[in-house]
Amino acid sequence: QVQLVESGGGLVQAGGSLRLSCAASGRTFSSYYMGWFRQAPGKEREFVAAVSWNGGTTYYADSVKGRFTISRDNGKNTVYLQMNSLKPEDTAVYYCAADNPRPGLWVVSRAAALYEYDYWGQGTQVTVSS
Repeated sequence: QVQLVESGGGLVQAGGSLRLSCAASGRTFSSYYMGWFRQAPGKEREFVAAVSWNGGTTYYADSVKGRFTISRDNGKNTVYLQMNSLKPEDTAVYYCAADNPRPGLWVVSRAAALYEYDYWGQGTQVTVSS
């Protein structure tokens, strides 16, 4: 069982930056693939970014590529999402999620699929004003 708690959301002007954190409980954090998703009002939850168990592989949605950076610190059981050059369309509730590894290659189609993730945090609100 893994419990995830996000923090770091808030209100920021367009062009600004925020860093989200997701603290995980449990001793097996380093074995999980971790992802960030977001959900804007009236829209479906969508993939933002994901990172492999050792941080060596990352994937990003096209909409955030070059602006957002996902990273993890296994010693602190924490995954981060650094968000720069924020736009009003980035406004959403941001969720972190943990994927318990299964056999097979970890490719972007798998990393971006909501159903692959076993544990979810409660979300943190990010609001970008124009």
